[in-house]
Order: sequence, then structure tokens, then C-alpha cells
Amino acid sequence: MRQKNKPELFPVVGIVDSPESLAVAAGLRRGDVDFLEWRADCLPCGQRIPKSRIPWILTVRHPKEGGGRPWSDLERAEVFRDLMPSAALLDIELRSLPALGGIRDAARAAGLPVVASFHDFKATPSTRRLRDLSRKAHDEGAEIFKVATHTGSAADIARLLGLLESPPLPVAVMGMGQLGFGSRLLFAQCGSALNYGWLHRPNVSGQWEALELKRILA
Repeated sequence: MRQKNKPELFPVVGIVDSPESLAVAAGLRRGDVDFLEWRADCLPCGQRIPKSRIPWILTVRHPKEGGGRPWSDLERAEVFRDLMPSAALLDIELRSLPALGGIRDAARAAGLPVVASFHDFKATPSTRRLRDLSRKAHDEGAEIFKVATHTGSAADIARLLGLLESPPLPVAVMGMGQLGFGSRLLFAQCGSALNYGWLHRPNVSGQWEALELKRILA
């Protein structure tokens, strides 16, 4: 998953976080989106990841970063292990990598890239803080660092854009809030490694519908 800073393509991820979005995903063809994200913390317990021509990103989101269930690290690890054979990538929050190091190591042994993610629904951290997080993701062995923050000013967007300049590893950048729509297109065109969109309804403000995002970026 090591990529150029400014790839020729703009990978789009369709989020599956409800039975309705799963129904939409079932009707997609190869190329409609580049990846599908399985939000195990939002879907019915025990539900299996279906076979698809579109590769799956598996995540079991931490409750403090938008997770749908107040699961412990042990419970989340069990879900990761159970569903990992159906995934092409794993998304584990940066904060969770120390506790879920066994899952990271199992993914590495299976040849699955790990996305280390960070979400801030209230603000965009300082440049220093963002770069520290990026370096930590690299040091923890992630293949991609994903950051999604609330964007309320041009300064917020500038700080996120700075992450795409000579990072230690590929970065996926997304804005939320009032500047989310415009900033997501900008970040994609400037080299964001992954670009997320909804399939049934948005789960954060400023998020594009995945098929529309794919069409615009094609």
C-alpha cells in the first residue's frame, strides 16, 4: 500500500454501517468504488462480511472515536480476529494500536495492510500534533495514516494539507463540518490515500455520497 504522494487515481471507500448500506453495497459492481468499509461496531452482532468483487476494509471503531457500541478492547479484538479472513485491509485507531498490537501483528502475518486512524469531531489539531500522530502511526507499523477532523477555517484545511507533503507514510485526509465537502475534494486531488463516502446516509457532516465522489474524481 506504499503509494506516491499524489497518485493518478483517487481511491474511494463506500461505508457499510447499516443494513440499508449493506443492501446498496450488494448491488455495486467492480469499479463503482475502490473499497468497501465494514463497520462491525454499527452492524448486527455476528454478521459475516459477504463476498464481494470490491475489497473490504474492516474496522471495529473505538467508542471514543465514533464507535457504535461500547465494546472493550478485548471484545473488539475478538471481532477483528473473527472477521479478518474476509478483509483486505484493517483500520485500527492509533490510540488502540498498543492494546490491539496482537491484531496488528496477525494482520501483518496475513499480509493485510493496517490503516492507523485518528478522528477529532470538534477541531483540527495543531500542525505539530498532526505530525506527531503521523510519525507515531509510522512507528507503530501502519501502512496508511488516516485522519478525519472538524474543519471550520482555512487554517484547519491548510494544516491537513500539510500532512500530504512528504509524510513518513501515505496519508488519508478528510474534513468534517461546514468545510467538509469542499475540503474532501481538495484533499483527494492532492493525494489523499483513501477518500470515504456514504452509501445510505452520511454518518458525519461534510461527507459525499460514495458513488458521486467516485464520479467526480474519475
